[in-house]
Amino acid sequence: MIVGSVKEIKIGENRVGLTPYGADSLVKSGHTVLVEKNAGLNSGFPDEMYKKAGAKTGLTAADVYKKAEMIIKVKEPQHSEFKNYRPGLILYTYLHLAAEEEVTKMLLAKKVTGIAYETVELPDGSLPLLTPMSEVAGRMAVQVGNWFLQKPNGGEGVLLAGVPGVMPGRVVILGTGVVSTNAAKMALGLGAHVTMFGRNLERLRYLDDVFFGKVNTAVSHPLAIAESLQTADLVVGGVLVTGAKAPKLVTRKMLAKMKKGAVMVDVSIDQGGCFETSRPTSHANPIYEVDGIVHYCVTNMPGAVPYTSTLALTNATIKYALDLANKGVEKAVHDDHALELGVNTIAGKLVYKAVADAFKLKYTPLSEVL
Repeated sequence: MIVGSVKEIKIGENRVGLTPYGADSLVKSGHTVLVEKNAGLNSGFPDEMYKKAGAKTGLTAADVYKKAEMIIKVKEPQHSEFKNYRPGLILYTYLHLAAEEEVTKMLLAKKVTGIAYETVELPDGSLPLLTPMSEVAGRMAVQVGNWFLQKPNGGEGVLLAGVPGVMPGRVVILGTGVVSTNAAKMALGLGAHVTMFGRNLERLRYLDDVFFGKVNTAVSHPLAIAESLQTADLVVGGVLVTGAKAPKLVTRKMLAKMKKGAVMVDVSIDQGGCFETSRPTSHANPIYEVDGIVHYCVTNMPGAVPYTSTLALTNATIKYALDLANKGVEKAVHDDHALELGVNTIAGKLVYKAVADAFKLKYTPLSEVL
């Protein structure tokens, strides 16, 4: 198979979909790898590294799209890239279609096989291709929150770590998954007072055990969340419903009783956000205020640490990329149910129900297409 990797053009996105190590694995399996000129440069991977791995480099994005049978990316297609898509092309990337109606309709109209990293799901419910970026984003959420809490950066002037004689800051984390757990690790490492909200009692018990009771756990309920927000310095939104829009757990009404200059970091923004007042931002303009509360809603947080993120991502995605290239889509998804769940669009059909429900579009089971 001819596999292509292109430079990401989303604002502030420095990751690349394929590392030289991933290219090496594909080439050694007998596939041709095409890489757009300088596609990996911002991640710390110059063209020379791809050449040593056996990939063909120095190409334009248009050339890669034209020749490749499968494109490995990081982010969903941007509007200026729509012209490059064609029937039968395999697009293997983060799609987040439940928050991207225009992209969804484009993939359907152009009959692209869209395979979303974030909906590849193992039998235990874990998301192997979302996990590494959730780890990065969860850890970053506390870093950026602590930064924007500084008065010159728009915040209330609280140091999360506190100092002897001064209480540490309070961090409220919504969700108990990978993002939230990694955010809790970072917040505890700083010495902050941490409260996590979740729905699953067994998961809350588990977190209580692994954090040795240092994290306060609570069952998610609007009244409980609203009460906790009143004293919060940093709020991290890390809730996820696989493939679907995130629930709105923080309403605008709740902001009125929060401390002015408190910071809210919505990691769920890729799936529409879990704060009612959230709207997508970029690394170039990461924050805005609503009722005196600082909102950070960057849709590609790991793009700010591209070297770490790109290596972590390809470590996870290359396994399925090899399966798709070696076997083709039909056999690869037939052999692996986790990968089957990653298929969102194919042959002009929407085959992921949560996305269909989000936009009231027709859903077609994948079994009726393949």
